[in-house]
Amino acid sequence: MNDKKYGDIINLEHYHAPGRPFMTGYDRAAQFAPFKALTGFEDEINETARFTIENNEAIKKK
Repeated sequence: MNDKKYGDIINLEHYHAPGRPFMTGYDRAAQFAPFKALTGFEDEINETARFTIENNEAIKKK
């Protein structure tokens, strides 16, 4: 089925943009590697957790 559906393009040579260096699979994968988009967010989560723990301990002492 795929041969019929993509028959016009299945055997074409892979396109490479002129004037652009070839990108290895490793370099291409690195583009999609995780990154910290929310800088400082982890600190806020830790602060909220600390505050919550302290409040719970204060409530238990009452």
